[in-house]
Amino acid sequence: MPDSSSTVRFWLLNALVWALYGAAGLGLRHAYLADAGSAGVLITLGLALALFGCSGGIRALALRGDWWARGTAGLLLRLALSVALGAALAQALVNAALYTALAWGWVGIGRQVADFSPKALLLYWYSTAVMLALWTALWASLHSLRRIRGAELARLRAEAERSALERDALRARLNPHFMFNALNNLRALILEDPERARDMVTRLSRTLRQALAHNRSEQVTLAEELAVVDDYLAIEAIHFEQRLQVCQRIDADALQVQLPAMALQLLVENAIKHGIASRAGGGEVQIRATLDNAVLRLQVDNPLGSASEPVDGHGVGLAYLRAQLGTRGRFTLRPVGDRMQALLEIPQ
Repeated sequence: MPDSSSTVRFWLLNALVWALYGAAGLGLRHAYLADAGSAGVLITLGLALALFGCSGGIRALALRGDWWARGTAGLLLRLALSVALGAALAQALVNAALYTALAWGWVGIGRQVADFSPKALLLYWYSTAVMLALWTALWASLHSLRRIRGAELARLRAEAERSALERDALRARLNPHFMFNALNNLRALILEDPERARDMVTRLSRTLRQALAHNRSEQVTLAEELAVVDDYLAIEAIHFEQRLQVCQRIDADALQVQLPAMALQLLVENAIKHGIASRAGGGEVQIRATLDNAVLRLQVDNPLGSASEPVDGHGVGLAYLRAQLGTRGRFTLRPVGDRMQALLEIPQ
């Protein structure tokens, strides 16, 4: 629906257009039909007033029915029909007023003869429809341009918001705490267990590569996503040691299902950050994936963190996940007993 300022602008411009139309009609009648009498003034002013109301009615119907959503052909058809009916209504009102005024002797027509024949009425309707069509076409064109400009601005804003989310999500992937812990643990492993250190370098390299490349591949299979999650969990297991326990239950028929890249990774990171790191004794992260009725369900459970930890699910990573899903899936985050449950459902 239009805002109040655009509505006020329309009615002011609408009044100006038909006031000019009425003034021009009076001027022409005075110059060429001076003997038309007071009936000519009634016809001109009455027609201008009727068209003022009809054009406003057409606008109201078009906006309320969102005719632009019907496509170009549907819009043009509805505008043409509304102009034809509006012109007929305006002429009917003016003719009825003229007939009544003549019958009661309120106006005179000088030496002219009132012509209400079908041919004359058709000519009157045609001239009225042309004027109404011109003004309606001008207004509809301007409104279409505003809609196109508004849609383009909305698209640019959405792209900017998505880029900001991707940037913030990438920063979250490379957050200083994760890198600091990983590098410190790697430094210790180089002397204690070189083989394990080499394995950690490989896993860290794959994790960082996936974080940097996730924008270029928006859809991956669950098997590919699990490989990244396994690398991430292996790195975190070195840091948390016995405080981090992981239980995975993955249905085999769900491994080749497509999902947004980093979706499961985000849920696992959120579970470790808010459910393991904030508890002195750590806990268990449970990961379950099933495919039921062509719907992929990913569920990640973790122990509830400390009372100071947020549980509303409005972090940068989860906001990015919701933006990636759009209308294609559903994400919920809620406490269940003493655990936090994140559930991601993606129809195939």
